[in-house]
Amino acid sequence: MFEDKVLVCKDCGKEFTFTAGEQEFYMEKGFQNEPSRCRECRSNRRLSSRGRGERVMHDAVCAECGKPTKIPFEPKDDRPVYCNECFAARRG
Repeated sequence: MFEDKVLVCKDCGKEFTFTAGEQEFYMEKGFQNEPSRCRECRSNRRLSSRGRGERVMHDAVCAECGKPTKIPFEPKDDRPVYCNECFAARRG
């Protein structure tokens, strides 16, 4: 059903093979587009995006103990937020 395709990486310009197995995987996952980067450039991009600046922390109040805490997401009024200690205790 699928045949290997040779594509050109948009970052480095090198040719790479989009194998039949990878194409089948893309179809199973519902991906619409072919990869535009070779494996090496995808890996480098993933690694560089992880160190892209500091994580923004938001002030919150623990719903369990009332202690002020910092969280890596914006708190919402409809969901409780817990400090590290209370969160760990709830996990078991």
